[in-house]
Amino acid sequence: MATHALGLFHEPEAALAAAGQLKGAGFARPELMSPIPLEGVEEVLGPKKSVIKRFTLFGAITGGVSGFALAAGTAVLYLHPTGGRPIIAIPPFLIITYELTILFGILATVLGFFISSRLPAFRERVYVPETAVDKFAVTVACDTEERYRQADGILRAAGAEEVRNLVEETP
Repeated sequence: MATHALGLFHEPEAALAAAGQLKGAGFARPELMSPIPLEGVEEVLGPKKSVIKRFTLFGAITGGVSGFALAAGTAVLYLHPTGGRPIIAIPPFLIITYELTILFGILATVLGFFISSRLPAFRERVYVPETAVDKFAVTVACDTEERYRQADGILRAAGAEEVRNLVEETP
């Protein structure tokens, strides 16, 4: 059973300060929910690494290799008279190689997007409806009651209007 400490803030600066203090206190991954984009989140929580570009690269390489292998394999399996020219000629095979590179790269990018945005959601994430309107929320996972009390104290000291104890049931 996981416990989350959630602090609701009216001002974005206070929420950013609370997230920075939680990260400085050794909490693994504080999360910030906001109704608007905030500047300075990367400085406080650190830049978030995107894995989508790796999906794109892997998909493009796979597509290029499979496109060339498809064209070359077809040319070898179904031999036609070539009049002394090579059976596996590079220039005509580059067309299908290019097309499959683009196709597999795009499909892998879409797959990477869904995986990195955690869709479909296999577990419940912390969500507070007030953050869609006018509040800023900082949440942090706490494994013990002592860590929850420490997070509660940090959130209240930073100016949280309300601190909630969210208990997540594990199946």
